[in-house]
Amino acid sequence: MLNRNTIAAVTAFALVLPMVAVAPIAATAAEPIKIGFPIPLSGPTAVYGEPILKGAQVAIDDINAAGGVLGRKLELLQRDSKANPAEAVRLARELIVRDGVEFLAGTLTSAEAPAVSTIAKENHIVFVAPSAKLSSLTDSANVHPFIFRAASNTTIEGQAGAIVMAQWKDVKTLATIAPDYAYGHQVIDAFVAKLKQLRPDITIVDQQWPRLGESNFSPFITAQMSKHPDAVYCDEYAGDFISFAKQAAPLGYFTAIHNRLADGGEVGSVDETLALGNDFPFGIWANAYDPVLWDGPNQPQADIVFDQKIQKAMGNKYGSSWAIQGYVTIEAIADGIRKANSTDSAAVAKAMAGLTYDTPLGPRTFNATTHDADAGEYWGVTVKSPTENIAVIKDPVYYNPEPAKH
Repeated sequence: MLNRNTIAAVTAFALVLPMVAVAPIAATAAEPIKIGFPIPLSGPTAVYGEPILKGAQVAIDDINAAGGVLGRKLELLQRDSKANPAEAVRLARELIVRDGVEFLAGTLTSAEAPAVSTIAKENHIVFVAPSAKLSSLTDSANVHPFIFRAASNTTIEGQAGAIVMAQWKDVKTLATIAPDYAYGHQVIDAFVAKLKQLRPDITIVDQQWPRLGESNFSPFITAQMSKHPDAVYCDEYAGDFISFAKQAAPLGYFTAIHNRLADGGEVGSVDETLALGNDFPFGIWANAYDPVLWDGPNQPQADIVFDQKIQKAMGNKYGSSWAIQGYVTIEAIADGIRKANSTDSAAVAKAMAGLTYDTPLGPRTFNATTHDADAGEYWGVTVKSPTENIAVIKDPVYYNPEPAKH
């Protein structure tokens, strides 16, 4: 028979059990929302990858300082994808299985993003690509409920370049140079198709296709110069454009075309112009998501505040033109969670289709069908800054698939 003390002890133990069982659940509810972020942090594309990551972390800090999302903080788990699709896939799987991330973002190139999109589809986890432009990433054959793009795309980019160059009335022959993978080919196809509509009198006399990561551009440069084009549409970017520009100038490449070159690979970004300094080919046309150093009156006040924040976070005078892509990617995910009132990926994916979210450059909206953001870029001729020893875009003009909303 149980005595009174034994009964009291058993009763006390029974009362404690529910409390012990509940404790892990309460702890789980307070755990951070983990976002996996594979991005190139080494090699020639790190010049864009590192600031995108920095922008993402600034967004995380801003959101957490305001109380987080649904009462939970956000946590960014970064990994170096090395701009390698196989490595990006390995990291994405590892982040999901081992680290328990609830969302994926990141990748840089149009080789990485489609590979990670497949992993997102298999695991039913939202993936937002901040920079990959490959149009086929979200075309009817490849779009799925969990893939979203915060960047522009190859169709928009190629068409914008054609609109710019179609205005050069004295240009009758033209050449192109772009990296030899899907991104480069899709953007050149879009450029050529649009140019033929606008300027059927222009003849394409040469097309060069150096590999992504090419270190020796001289054979491509000399081959192109032998065709004597009046102008060039280029889509080399990041470290590849730095190598290209430094090798082309001594060969007289830019002089031969009177600097009539337009590049759609964001070489107007402060990251690129700072890296090249006086080696930048002033006078070419270039684009950027955020010019940062605006040689003109059109910079939104919110972007001024944002750029100052990035400059502080990066610990340099100029900040980055690419940081905004990491920032808006995290903001979009956070807004999707808020709209869904859940971290369930299927619910968030449904909420993000057609979602309008704020950015320092004005609101953007994910297309409900393609899941592409209506993200244009700023274009203009590059000049040497009157106050800084770097190139800036003069009077940046916003090229967007829809009218600018800011």
